[in-house]
Amino acid sequence: MDADTILRIRPALTAYLKEFDDCFGRVTTRRHLDTYVEGQLSDLRRKSVEPIADAAGTPPRTLQEFLGLFRWDEAAVLDRLQQRVARRHGDPAAIGILDETSFPKKGRHTAAVQRQHCGATGKTDNCVVSVHLGYAAGDFHTLLDGDVYLPEATWHRDRARCRDAGIPDEVVYRPKWQIGLEQVGRALSNGIRFAWLTFDEGYGGKPPFLRGLDALGQDYAGEVPSTFRVWTKRPAVRYRAHPREQRRGRPPRLPRLKAKNNPTAEVREILRSSPRLRRIGWQRYHVKDGTKGPEVWEAKALVVWLKDEAGLPTAPHQLVVARHVLSGEVKYFVSNAAEAPTETLLAVAFSRWRIERMFEDTKGELGMDHFEVRSWRAIGRHLTLSAVSHLFLAEFREAHGGKKSRPDAGPGPHGDGRPCAGLDTPRTLFPQARPGHQPPAPCDPTTQRPRRPQPPTPNPTPTAQNRRVLEGHDHLSTKALVA
Repeated sequence: MDADTILRIRPALTAYLKEFDDCFGRVTTRRHLDTYVEGQLSDLRRKSVEPIADAAGTPPRTLQEFLGLFRWDEAAVLDRLQQRVARRHGDPAAIGILDETSFPKKGRHTAAVQRQHCGATGKTDNCVVSVHLGYAAGDFHTLLDGDVYLPEATWHRDRARCRDAGIPDEVVYRPKWQIGLEQVGRALSNGIRFAWLTFDEGYGGKPPFLRGLDALGQDYAGEVPSTFRVWTKRPAVRYRAHPREQRRGRPPRLPRLKAKNNPTAEVREILRSSPRLRRIGWQRYHVKDGTKGPEVWEAKALVVWLKDEAGLPTAPHQLVVARHVLSGEVKYFVSNAAEAPTETLLAVAFSRWRIERMFEDTKGELGMDHFEVRSWRAIGRHLTLSAVSHLFLAEFREAHGGKKSRPDAGPGPHGDGRPCAGLDTPRTLFPQARPGHQPPAPCDPTTQRPRRPQPPTPNPTPTAQNRRVLEGHDHLSTKALVA
């Protein structure tokens, strides 16, 4: 970032960062927030602690201590960020997107590093993995949250290794779906409202995750693996004991499934052999224009039932089977919105590219993958500050990036090659919530990010306290915005 760029964005940046003042106990600590965010927004080739500190004339050790040692409330910073998004960017058609990203690392001393699937390199590699929640509303999108994933075998079970990496004893292994579910609950408690939530099969294949979203009153349309099991006909349930069972003494467990019921079936078997699904014709949809041309899928939907925690059928869900017309690739999606149009569910489910764009922006423009710190707290704080920088960049782009054509209303039946071509009458892309759907309460402090205990430091002052598909693929570049 050159001097002219800094002068042009500094007033907006100063006003933006002022919103986080009460998350820092001391003025000297608060000043490092300006240094770090300005460094991430700059045109430095490497945006780790040392280059940022050198460019700002700050001792690198001081900025390292700001991330790993100084007393400030990173949980409150995320709360302020989410509350700002809810206040300024709320949209009745907003989509929440859960996904994970990875950061290749050398050695074994960085907190939570291990050999695991690394999306950045496309193979099993030594890396740190983090789970993130993204927010997309029209042309606007930003990251809302991010947590480092602690592997179970190599870290959770080795508490001595955890302590060496600064991982508190209360930080334990949590599966990725549980991290994501907690992030959704935290965002809802801060006033964020999602019309829909979407995710990949790593999350959709976990029934407790889907039940958790139902408990939050959150509509979703997410991918599930081909082995995901559902009922295509609601099984009969017994609510009363037979008189003969009552005479045997011990009462039977009720309610329970009746003995003569069809078992659940894998969704791939339903596609192959279900008479009900076979009677439904394939409908083509132009999802979006990709780098290799139009993305055209054909799809059909079927009402299904899932198992609840007691093994009983849930409320009706929709199973959407989508097949790529050229490659033949098949994807399966499940939604708890049983009456939503198929095109709406496809539009939501195929919007996951938005969070990939967020990762590309935060890594390519802000250096989210440039961190060279090793401790658990420092990595977590770096992810939080990267989200703060990304929100400013997204807002600055929205305000100064110029007008763009409105996104298409959604994926429609494929006729002449245009999205929504062939629709006789326009359909509402996101219908109102289904009957019985109750939005969560505006604020529930119990679901907010728990405050982590702060270690004693040389800085001891106490801490104060919406869907439309975006077809444009511009990078969030500061230099391009102010040119």
